Amino acid sequence: MGRIMDAVKSKMQSWLEIRDNSPKRITVNRNEDLQIYFAKNKLWYIGEASELEEFYRQLEGKETTFWGSVPTIGLEIKKIHSGLPKKIIDKLTDIVIDNYNGVESENTAKLDEWEQIAKENNFDKLFHKILGETICLGDGAIKYSYDKSISDLPILEWTPGDMIDVVYKRGRIYEIVFKSYYKENNKTYLLKERRGWGYIIYELYDNDVLVPLNTIDSLSKLQNLSFDKSVMWAELFKIDENSKFPGRGASKLDGKYDAFDSLDEILSQWIEAIRLGKATKYIPDRLLPRDKDTGELLPANPFDNQYILTESDTRENGQTKIEVTQPDIPSDKYYQSYVTYLDLCLQGLISPSTLGIDTKKIQDPNSAYERQMEKTTLYTRQSIIEALNDFIPKVINGVLKFYDQIRGGKPGEDIEINVNFGEYDSPSFDSQIDTITKAKTGGVMSIETSVKELYGDSKDDNWIEEEILRLKEEQGITEMEEPSISQDLDLDVIDNETNDKNNTGNLLENNK
Repeated sequence: MGRIMDAVKSKMQSWLEIRDNSPKRITVNRNEDLQIYFAKNKLWYIGEASELEEFYRQLEGKETTFWGSVPTIGLEIKKIHSGLPKKIIDKLTDIVIDNYNGVESENTAKLDEWEQIAKENNFDKLFHKILGETICLGDGAIKYSYDKSISDLPILEWTPGDMIDVVYKRGRIYEIVFKSYYKENNKTYLLKERRGWGYIIYELYDNDVLVPLNTIDSLSKLQNLSFDKSVMWAELFKIDENSKFPGRGASKLDGKYDAFDSLDEILSQWIEAIRLGKATKYIPDRLLPRDKDTGELLPANPFDNQYILTESDTRENGQTKIEVTQPDIPSDKYYQSYVTYLDLCLQGLISPSTLGIDTKKIQDPNSAYERQMEKTTLYTRQSIIEALNDFIPKVINGVLKFYDQIRGGKPGEDIEINVNFGEYDSPSFDSQIDTITKAKTGGVMSIETSVKELYGDSKDDNWIEEEILRLKEEQGITEMEEPSISQDLDLDVIDNETNDKNNTGNLLENNK
């Protein structure tokens, strides 16, 4: 009996046994590297249809995209690009640049030096280029150079992200490598300018082979440099972190490529439907259009002279006439598809009204949709400004230290830099006024807070304080100093007065 029970237990244990599945290895082959990533962003910004098509046809998985697909012979359509990526990037750049009000610092001497350097380098124009290319590509770097034949002041040179490499050590930037190409004797060479903390190293490559710098005459005078290890004569700029390529910046177009591709497909199909939906003429041979001088038939074309030849009616009561037919074009369906994918392209990035798109076509104008969408532009703008608030002071301090060094001194200390940006003039600014007004009249916001919330960084502290005083005076609010006891008052006098009062009180009590 015991043996039978043991056998049953053994079978039950084996039946209930749960074994973990062995770990599986999953391999995903990425069909693009960092250079393809940069090239894709640049081509979407340029917006040339032929270049987009040529680029996508060279990528793996091209069949799944509109721009990479190859149509059947005889069924080709004209591929149209919307131009939306360029409009988005240009508008975001203009919004930030137009609200840039310069920098401030209590160190006026150093600030004057920076203003001279900025004027010499036409920094306003350079700033526009830096911001636009960073929003488009993802990142880039600025380096400080000196060429006495050009200027006695430092020279600021910007290099976009597709022409730099960034080397990290323990999560910190160790080196920025600037790449440039030179042609000599029908060969192309790559110059790598490695800028790190306290050094610059130049390397010239023929393909992957390191060659001497004097291989190219214009580079023969370049020499490696070493200087104070506390500074790097370059600065990286990026707005968002790239999730695909760690340590590098992400384009504002990142994640929108499929939406842009689909939007172009919808527009192209819509235009093709309009072209094929033209009126078709059925013309008998006796009524065909002919050249008035030679009498020859005019050739048909799909734009201004499209027709189908029919035989003339030779019956006794037959009529020879031209018949015209035109198919219906489902414009409503195309339009709804266009609006849907336009919304996907702009979602989380920029408001339609910022780009001048009629929001009534996208959503009910009576809803809060437009106001909420405008906040998207504000959030995107704010992320750019936060990156600039970190980048611009670093550039100013970096170039000032560089200026100290080329004059034979040691790099000075960092100075405090305040970057000023004005308020973004948008429909949401009106709603902000309404919100602040309601909060103030409701008693949950003071005059001081309402003024600071409304104007933010667009006005300096002195102006804000004066505005607060003006508003208080207009509203009849005055501030009075609280009465205080003089510290010089004789304490003996106070004690005597207290004793007199106590004695008077005692006499009155005895009389009672």
